[in-house]
Parts: sequence; C-alpha cells; structure tokens
Amino acid sequence: MKLEVLDLTGKKVGNVELADSVFQCEVNNQAIFDALLRQQSSWRQGTHDVKGRSEVSGGGKKPFRQKGTGRARQGSTRATQFRHGGVPFGPTPRSHTFKLNRKVRRLALRSGLTLKANEKNIICVENVNMDAIKTKDFLKVLKDLGIDRKALFVVDVEEDFNNAYLSLRNLENIVMTSVEGLNIYDLQNAGKLVLTKTAAVKLGEVLGNE
Repeated sequence: MKLEVLDLTGKKVGNVELADSVFQCEVNNQAIFDALLRQQSSWRQGTHDVKGRSEVSGGGKKPFRQKGTGRARQGSTRATQFRHGGVPFGPTPRSHTFKLNRKVRRLALRSGLTLKANEKNIICVENVNMDAIKTKDFLKVLKDLGIDRKALFVVDVEEDFNNAYLSLRNLENIVMTSVEGLNIYDLQNAGKLVLTKTAAVKLGEVLGNE
C-alpha cells in the first residue's frame, strides 16, 4: 500500500510504502471487540460491594418460636427475605481484567489499521517537528492537514515530538502516542489517524512479524 507523505503545511513531499500485512489485512471484527472489551474492563475499579447476610448488623435473636404460630419458621430477621436483611448474590470487590492472547491483540490492531486505511482516514506526515510550544500553531497544522474531528497522532519514540505534544495536550479529542503505546481504543475512537513516516514504517515492521 502506497501513501502520500505530507509536511505540516499539507504539502506533498513524497510517498511511503506501507506493509500490506498490516494495513491491508483481513479485518477480524471479533478480535477488535475482544481487545476493546479487555481494555475497557481493565479501567473498571471493581469496588462495588453490598452486604451479605453475615455482614449486616442485628438479627441475633430468633424472631418468634419455631412451632405453633402458623407462620414459616425463621431463624433471623436479617435473612435475605426481610427488610434490612442481607443482599443475596450481590456484587463484591473484584478485578474485571481478563487475559487476551498477544496474537489476538496484534490482530485487533492490524484490523483497526486496515479499517482506517479502507476508510481513507490515514494521513502520513514527514514529521511533527515544531519550533515552539504553541497551541495556536498546532491548530493551524490541524487545519492544513484537513483535520476537523477526533485525531490520533502516532510517532516513533526516537523522533523530536516534544513541542508538538506539549502544544496539543490542551486540545480536546486530539491524542498523541508512540508506536509502542498504540492501543485499540484510541485507534477506534479517532476519526483520523496521523502517522509520521518513521512510525508508519515501524508499525509495518512490528505488527507484520507474526
């Protein structure tokens, strides 16, 4: 797959060859769903809790005698059928995380990148080097690149992206991450995916080796 490379003013400066095994693979929607579910589940605190029968206070005395009343026998007023009684089968603190095989996680990323490529929502830039930390200047970059909605910038850790990152961090719905930090939630949540040339090539090398 070949993609145009732009500078930060939106001018074409070249082309880059992207790995078909990553950007033109067979989309697996189940892998995307599982990876999204795993990531969002890991964010849950899992602190929900209710008191069971053994945890509520009171109920030490038998409410009435066993026989002769015509009523069903009861041993405690804190049984689950009584008001102020314990809650049966209620939630208790637990971890919501679950394991997902590494191959499935990588398949989800490849599928997500392929969807972005098929939708023509990938922009490749030469780099994100900026001379100063100015949000106003980065807004102009977004305008020149034709970005008017959620966007995810992916860079290589060895590139000079510090000024760009500090310029965009106050902008709503604009996120920057590294190749190593790319995750399925940010990828699916973004309308446009902006890759630096180095990051685009590295994604092909990292995710294409199965």
